[in-house]
Amino acid sequence: MQQTTNTILMVRPASFRMNEQTAINNYYQQELAGMLPATINAKAQQEFDAFVIKLKAVGVNVIVVEGTKEPDTPDALFPNNWISFHENGDVAIYPMFAENRRLEKREDILEILEEKGFEIKNVIDYSAAEEEGLFLEGTGSMILDRTYNKAYCALSPRADEELFIEFCEDFEYTPVVFTANQTINEKREAIYHTNVMMCVAESFAIICLEAIDDKKEKKNVLKHLKSDKKEIITITEKQVNQFAGNMLQVKGANDERFLIMSSSAYKSLTKEQLQKIEKHNAIIHSPLDTIEFCGGGSARCMMAEIFLK
Repeated sequence: MQQTTNTILMVRPASFRMNEQTAINNYYQQELAGMLPATINAKAQQEFDAFVIKLKAVGVNVIVVEGTKEPDTPDALFPNNWISFHENGDVAIYPMFAENRRLEKREDILEILEEKGFEIKNVIDYSAAEEEGLFLEGTGSMILDRTYNKAYCALSPRADEELFIEFCEDFEYTPVVFTANQTINEKREAIYHTNVMMCVAESFAIICLEAIDDKKEKKNVLKHLKSDKKEIITITEKQVNQFAGNMLQVKGANDERFLIMSSSAYKSLTKEQLQKIEKHNAIIHSPLDTIEFCGGGSARCMMAEIFLK
């Protein structure tokens, strides 16, 4: 199985703003005081469009779907939380924590992909778990190592352990479970999504080990990464706050690999960290300041990888 793809789905923001329903446990979100919602959305659209241009310029196949104004889905530009696409033709639909994020799930997106010739064989929908108050927010909550069939998951209000194990059984992944924390007002609080503090590429992994307080859990995560011969590049909690963990490796033209991140993530990295990453692949970064500030998500969250044939 391939770990990287050339094709990604992105949803252009139509009603982007700080989502009050997700701010409860996403401590990266902030209010842009004194700015009109229309201005915030326009800024997010500019950042989105510039990002897409950069990806296309290196040969990434980006499928852009327009977001909707109705229903109101401020976080629709983060599609990787509600859907994932798999090489065997399976599509998974995930249960979402915030009620207004449940409205992001769109049947027409599957139709658009089928019209483009992608083969969808089977849709596995975990949405019913929402009624029980159980959530698993896609490749935000889980980092999939598709080559080695491992799934890494930092448990949080948005990543339920039993649901994660169920996903791993359905999709034949080995579960690697841990807890990742950040310091908020001198208290350790769960990081809302695993993909904020960890990125797994073909030959390396970027991870904030400082976030894993439990020594046994930390050791176990490292054991799995090392057994799959990943070079481990560590980042700090301060860098995580600049979205340095929120990265994705993709394929461009001629199968060239790129690591995609935001400009704030890029600027937070040290020279030594950049050199380690660039041994494996080139880096592409784009400014996503408004999206990060209000949305509490970054480059990785904006890209749903398509592995369908």
